[in-house]
Amino acid sequence: MSKRNIISSIDVGTTKVCTTVADVDEAGGIRIIGVGIAPSQGLHKGLVVNINEARESIRESVKKAEHTSGHKVESAYIGVTGRHVTSLNNRAVVAITRNDRLVRPDDLKRVLSSARGVKLASDRKLLHVIPRGYAVDGQLGVKNPIGMHGFRLDVEAHIITAAVTSVQNLIKCIRSIGIDIDDLVLEPLASSEAVLSEDEKQVGIVLADIGGGTTDIAIFREGSIWHTAILPVAGYQITRDIAIGLGLPFDVAEEMKKKYGSVTPVYEGKSSNIDRDTLLTNGHGVSHQDLCDIIRARVEEILRLILLEMPTAEYETLVPDGIVLTGGSSNLAGIEALGRNTLQLPIRVGLPMNIYGISDALQDPAYATSVGLLLWGAKYKGTRTWQGGGFGGSMRRMFSKFFGIFR
Repeated sequence: MSKRNIISSIDVGTTKVCTTVADVDEAGGIRIIGVGIAPSQGLHKGLVVNINEARESIRESVKKAEHTSGHKVESAYIGVTGRHVTSLNNRAVVAITRNDRLVRPDDLKRVLSSARGVKLASDRKLLHVIPRGYAVDGQLGVKNPIGMHGFRLDVEAHIITAAVTSVQNLIKCIRSIGIDIDDLVLEPLASSEAVLSEDEKQVGIVLADIGGGTTDIAIFREGSIWHTAILPVAGYQITRDIAIGLGLPFDVAEEMKKKYGSVTPVYEGKSSNIDRDTLLTNGHGVSHQDLCDIIRARVEEILRLILLEMPTAEYETLVPDGIVLTGGSSNLAGIEALGRNTLQLPIRVGLPMNIYGISDALQDPAYATSVGLLLWGAKYKGTRTWQGGGFGGSMRRMFSKFFGIFR
């Protein structure tokens, strides 16, 4: 079993922990062989707030995945999210001084090292440094400058940083149950691997992963990441609004949201199998109309907040392919139509793609990050960027992807 090309991922979310185990074939395709899902405790809005509770939730999820796969999880790719994550774009330039003026891998290493040299506060570290594009002697749009002639090499890089303490708390939970970390991956980047096509990334698209505690946003254009952001509002706030607005216990409000929740007004929707006047759950009765109105108001707010994250007001030209919604909260009935009416952009709900094996349980937007972490790991396997007590950027990973110089 140890000789098999097996990788694992752990998505530590606010509402659930999902551990997945997969076989990776020679072409980088994955076949799911194990899934373990457990309720999440000790987390709030993507952050660890109780290490002991979070550790036990992760342990339970890992045990379930090990049981279904017959494989011990020794290391895993871990998703990172939370309001502490920030991003910026930075440019850098280096001179090509050799007599032949050929751009070589060492020159890319130098220019990316320069790009990552942004001044950071002592409590922050680099999580990813992703090249968006190169220019050679002013020629823009270069994807692979290796072998080109020039005197000057420019790069524009997308830099993602995270709070040291927040990530270290997550790392502590993982390592305390005997699991090593293959890499730390920003969750919307992982989700994009599962639900977006390369054509969509090239044309221009927004990924919005509306989870339990956060809405993770990634904007792609010209085939590379353009902008990332984490909003501290998602499914938890929808449930809280229901609980407060209808006077329900939080658990009952969550159950009603999942069972009856819709953003389509009752008088417009087809609800013949639902009593339009009263819904009963655990002895609590509420108006279906009131339930849907509360959900719709909060989802509209989340959609508008996604739009506000656009770096330009001309978002129709920036992302002509519109928005892909994923994450558990995108399962709400009618959310695509509401999104199109609210934002005047193409909207679709993204499901994990290109997965095989025991993947039935993962054919749901709620597991986009879990599957995406596996796809990320299959693509960049063997190029670990996280080292011991700290965590670093994606520069080595990107070199491996394009040129294989670190393999």
